[in-house]
Amino acid sequence: MSLWTLGNGLAGGLGLFLLGMTMMTDGLKLAAGPSLQRILLQATRTRWHALGSGMLITALVQSSSAITIAVIGFVNAGLMPLGPALWVLFGANVGTTMTGWIVALVGLKFKIEALALPLIGVGVLLRLTGEKQRRGALGTALAGFGLLFFGISLLQQSFAGLAGQVSLPAGEGPLAVLAQVGIGIAMTVLMQSSSASMTIALTAAQGGLLSLQGAAAVVIGANVGTTVTALLAVIGATANARRAASAHVAFNLITGSVALLLLPWLVHAIATAATALGLEQDPAATLALFHTIFNVLGVLLMWPLAQRLTDWLQHRFRVREEDESQPRYLDDNVLKVPTLAVDALAREVDRVGHVAIRMARAAAAGADSARLAVDESVFGQLVAAIEAFVERMNREAMPFRASARLALVLRTLRYHQSVAEQALLASGLRFAAVPDGELPALQRSFADLCDVRLVGADPLLDVETPVKAGATGDRLETAYEQLKAALLAAGANGTLRLGQMEEALRRCSAIRRSVQQALKGRRPPPEAQTAD
Repeated sequence: MSLWTLGNGLAGGLGLFLLGMTMMTDGLKLAAGPSLQRILLQATRTRWHALGSGMLITALVQSSSAITIAVIGFVNAGLMPLGPALWVLFGANVGTTMTGWIVALVGLKFKIEALALPLIGVGVLLRLTGEKQRRGALGTALAGFGLLFFGISLLQQSFAGLAGQVSLPAGEGPLAVLAQVGIGIAMTVLMQSSSASMTIALTAAQGGLLSLQGAAAVVIGANVGTTVTALLAVIGATANARRAASAHVAFNLITGSVALLLLPWLVHAIATAATALGLEQDPAATLALFHTIFNVLGVLLMWPLAQRLTDWLQHRFRVREEDESQPRYLDDNVLKVPTLAVDALAREVDRVGHVAIRMARAAAAGADSARLAVDESVFGQLVAAIEAFVERMNREAMPFRASARLALVLRTLRYHQSVAEQALLASGLRFAAVPDGELPALQRSFADLCDVRLVGADPLLDVETPVKAGATGDRLETAYEQLKAALLAAGANGTLRLGQMEEALRRCSAIRRSVQQALKGRRPPPEAQTAD
């Protein structure tokens, strides 16, 4: 077999494996997005719940990246504290070892073409007949599973022919082991998939291209290589996303270092145990067990350190969040899970509403446009970031329920924009000072009642009951009508020039309009947001 043919087989097999993994992951995420959300919410109760949920869901989805994205989305949306989120991430590292077992016990034990091709056919049929439905998403996952197995078959055939023609770094000395670890890191960085690197290591060991210890070193390198993927994923992301990624990096580096120090003894112990139990010597199964053991060992090592790591991370990456004009919850990592993306967007829209209401309160208190300039800049930058995020959301497939919630969130954003527009309009108009008579008292009363209503409408505050809100609303309308009548009377009797009267009336109307829009912009209850 020529090197050209072997190279084509390797490239094709790897391409099919990566394509299958992507299709399977995307399909399962779309089919189980809301379920994934509910399960992860339950995972915040205890360490054991968080760890078990991360392991179980990753084993089902076959992608730790999917779980990382979901966890980051929950942390950004304020729905999951950082501490429990770390345990879901640690569990995901254990759950992703299921890929090795699938390859070892299924992919390398059967004639895969007999299973892969029917899976692809059935999956494509479901996809074509159920587009934009859960059935179609499951079809995508099923077809991806078939392509994954088909890619394993090509890799297996290629490595069988390559074993006699190419030599990888061999030996058990420090330099050889470091070279093998480096190969694992390089493959994972280049392919952006530790599962693909793991598959290559297992098939290479099974085909005799790598020794058992050499393949184990490649597996360690693949685990460490995933940290580069995490770091790339959070470039320009929020502080909470960077904290989660840092925890992922710390776990993999600590686990990889310990596994590397114990490498000869771990491999020997696993092989000896298999012999003592009378089990068949199987390099692929031994490597899958090795991968599982050192990730479980990593969890045990992190158990007493997790709280200290959480506390340390909470005090890192704070500079950007202190800049109010920077989005705090928008993170592209959640775009693949629409329900999480809408949650993050709603949280950011609440921040926009808070800034808009602060502008309206300042305008009602008599501030001019110069005093609102800073808040105007903050508001504009946040809205621009939200609009760009929504554009990226629209490029992804979105279920009907998430789409309906998105429409409600965007409508709320429009109300907040109206509040800011009216506040800026009011701040650009002068309220003529009248030292005597009832007009100054009416102006103060109107401004005070506006402030009460605006505070009650602030999405980041909860200080007003519906009964008080209704009573205040009636008094506000009465105060507005009285102030309007007094201004008209002042213009009629010459206390105010007609231009001053008109400007004051327009200012009062803009402030009143900002209050009305702020009240409309109060976010509806969760059941209203998720209604079909």
